[in-house]
Amino acid sequence: MQNPAGKKSSILNDFKNLFIWIIIALIIRWQVIEPRWIPSGSMLPTLQIQDKILVEKLTPKITSKSNLSKLKNKIIVFNVPEQLIEAGYESDIALIKRVIGVPGDKVEVKEGNLYLNDIAQNNYISDKNINYSTGPYYVPEKSLWVMGDNRNNSMDSHIWGFLPYEKVIGKAIFRYWPLNKIGPIRFPGLNNVG
Repeated sequence: MQNPAGKKSSILNDFKNLFIWIIIALIIRWQVIEPRWIPSGSMLPTLQIQDKILVEKLTPKITSKSNLSKLKNKIIVFNVPEQLIEAGYESDIALIKRVIGVPGDKVEVKEGNLYLNDIAQNNYISDKNINYSTGPYYVPEKSLWVMGDNRNNSMDSHIWGFLPYEKVIGKAIFRYWPLNKIGPIRFPGLNNVG
């Protein structure tokens, strides 16, 4: 026959272990990796509406602000910049875009093409040319130039300007829904056309 005091001790020990695992899971969720879903078509065709992704949050914490080049061409999630808050966006939402330019880069859109440091970039994103012109802009220190892959239908840097680096939440790394597209999010390179 089991001792009632021993059974109570065992139950308390189980609750203690459960509590520790919950704390560990919350720390991982808040500090390391976070699930997100895609609410709009601004990243088509790379990410579809309702795709579910994992966002790795350590990179922004450990990336030196003087070496943001490691984020070039990565898809990032970030807090709404002040320009959009002033235009009426809620401050507690997050956006997702691709990093095109890092400090020191020259970014320009003209004649339907994206130019990075005066080199036309291969439009791997869609068959359509970009239907606007902007720039040239030089990305300042501690800032990024971000654009949606669906260039003509994205509220991005071409509308509201540079993204302050401190707004970055993390880097999109893995799609876990839908199941037929599960896997790492691929980052096609920014390629020279000519």
